[in-house]
Amino acid sequence: MVSWAVLATLAAMTDGPGSYAVTGARILIGTGEVIENGVLVVDDGLIVGVGERLEVPEGAWVIDAAGKTVYPGFIDALSSVGLGRKPEAPEAAEAKEPRKEEALARGPEDRPGTYSYKAAADELSLSDDRVVKWRNAGFTSAVTVPEQGIFSGQATFINLAGEREREMVVRTPVGLRVNLAPPGTGRSFPGSLMGVVAYVKQAFADAAHYRESWSAYDAAPLGKPRPTYDRTLEALARAQSDGWPVLLPAHEAHEIERVLGLASELGVKPVLYGIHEGYAAAEELSAARIPVLVSLKWPDRDKDADPDAEEPLRVLELRDRAPSTPGVLEKAGVRFGLYTDGVEKPDEATANLRKAVAAGLSREGALRALTLDAASIFGLEDRLGSLEPGKIANFFVASGDVFDEGTKIETVFVDGKKFEVRGGEE
Repeated sequence: MVSWAVLATLAAMTDGPGSYAVTGARILIGTGEVIENGVLVVDDGLIVGVGERLEVPEGAWVIDAAGKTVYPGFIDALSSVGLGRKPEAPEAAEAKEPRKEEALARGPEDRPGTYSYKAAADELSLSDDRVVKWRNAGFTSAVTVPEQGIFSGQATFINLAGEREREMVVRTPVGLRVNLAPPGTGRSFPGSLMGVVAYVKQAFADAAHYRESWSAYDAAPLGKPRPTYDRTLEALARAQSDGWPVLLPAHEAHEIERVLGLASELGVKPVLYGIHEGYAAAEELSAARIPVLVSLKWPDRDKDADPDAEEPLRVLELRDRAPSTPGVLEKAGVRFGLYTDGVEKPDEATANLRKAVAAGLSREGALRALTLDAASIFGLEDRLGSLEPGKIANFFVASGDVFDEGTKIETVFVDGKKFEVRGGEE
């Protein structure tokens, strides 16, 4: 049975020759170069030319974009889009009987909350309505990974289009996500932040030993018992040996400091995510030369909170200054991407992005964080993130400057396929 979301995707696609020429547009390449009256030529899913006076290939579908602006497609640098809707909230699960694996977890050997063997690429679903919703907002790609567990799984870089789920995959794996919140109900190990940090350290130490044991065995197996295969350690060991980005959470300054220290002990390539108080830790991040992913879900007052209750000054300061973090990181030379962090509506994400620009982030920096820098953090700058010949044709046509309120995204290309944004869609 074909879901309504898949039908909507197919209906939005414009039948065409697979060869397009977008003419007369202001084209932002994504590298800092701007072509004021340019031509962008696409064929067979790739960009084959971009410039001021390019010849339009015979048979190409010409799109007159005079007065419009063309941007590289945005990348949501950490997401669960394409994996279906989120599971029930933790507080709802708390009231239920814990799962068997949670109830039995008594120590590190039980591997609690460890799903490092799960690949997002194997769980994709085009029926997730966020695929269309975020594509209509100019997001053509996402780094998607399950959210639950200490080690929630292997991240996959996807394009937000395709007739089959496998067509969405650009590269997998592109990272391993770690959460530092205790899993389950707190009735099993590890039940505290200190326990989770200790468990993560032990897991990576076990993975290093696991890798060394298999290397020694493979080099000279005769007369030796083979090591025991462990699917959870296999992924952690590959993250260490192959240099996968390991995504570690840190929102506040003291958390950033703690996780920078933790990262140095794990023997991995770290990428920090969250970073709302990055404005207070920019120097440390710059010195560490570690890329980060900044959440666009700015801290806000809980909608169910008592409106008359006083809040600590530190909470109010964080709420006020968080949108300045991207601008501060930009000035400090920290490479960063941006992610939507579960924001429900694209309009909310773009409004939060405009808050960051108003708080000091340059428009050029905002574009790089949503495109080329996000691609480079995951090692894909050679095929995505800018409008250069040979790269995947992911881009969109907007009515004007996309960082101005009121600008409309009119047409989106993903893998060279054209999608019209219907009026009123989110």
